[in-house]
Amino acid sequence: MRVSVIQMNQGSEKQANLDQARRLVEAAVAADRPGLVSLPETWTNLGGGRESRQAAAEPLPAPGETGGPAYELMRGLARGHGIHLHGGSMIEAPGPGDDPEKLYNTTVVFDPEGREVTRYRKIHMFDIVAPDGTGYRESALYGAGDRLVTFAAGGITFGCTICYDMRFAEHYVALRRLGAEAILVPSNFTLQTGKDHWEPLLKARAIETQCWIIAAASSGQYLERGQPRSVYGHSLVADPWGHVVARASDGTGWATARIDPGITARVRRDMPVMEHRASRRIDLDAAARGA
Repeated sequence: MRVSVIQMNQGSEKQANLDQARRLVEAAVAADRPGLVSLPETWTNLGGGRESRQAAAEPLPAPGETGGPAYELMRGLARGHGIHLHGGSMIEAPGPGDDPEKLYNTTVVFDPEGREVTRYRKIHMFDIVAPDGTGYRESALYGAGDRLVTFAAGGITFGCTICYDMRFAEHYVALRRLGAEAILVPSNFTLQTGKDHWEPLLKARAIETQCWIIAAASSGQYLERGQPRSVYGHSLVADPWGHVVARASDGTGWATARIDPGITARVRRDMPVMEHRASRRIDLDAAARGA
């Protein structure tokens, strides 16, 4: 199965972001004929402040209902090109039973018939201070998800994560236990952290889970309340041995790689780390306490 990761330079104008996503997906499909295409994190909006994010948010429809502009664009691209479309993440408005004061950072996946396959809400909130002193507090605006998600496409089981999730190895090991053979990581990685951590973290997650890592990222500058911020880009695909097998250049574009189940099977056969985990399971928290 071929997969393409789309690299965008989105901003606070939602329609411009939708237009950019359409152009890039259509160009990747025409050039490389992938079976699955992945967009970056919050591809519908980046920057502009709280008001801009709220304006970009869409409620996700119930089965059989029509969604908002971003939702219907993804559905149409999947159906029109006969691909699985992994919608990176979009800004989801709260629905019934949700905290009405929160938005959600949510992945939606469509099959080649344009049917919604699954949804995933980002679990780990990006509440940090970057090396340049810039503060980020995602939890002030977004609610956290509480469910691990996998889906099948082209005979491969994919696990869903979003950006900051990648720093939590146990999340990825749990997806492997659920059967994941490839894990998607749509991201808006800051330039400050990305230049040091982006590729090492993605390679580590590939190596320890023996999964393909498929990471579509945002690239370039955007404005946050009038102040410039930069995201790292460098969208990539890594194989289960940790080799980067495809990488996007600077700026907007895409990268495509072939997911080979034979490589996955060989790596797992020759180094059966999950079997070793199962045979040596201990309560590490208890061990750290000396219990």
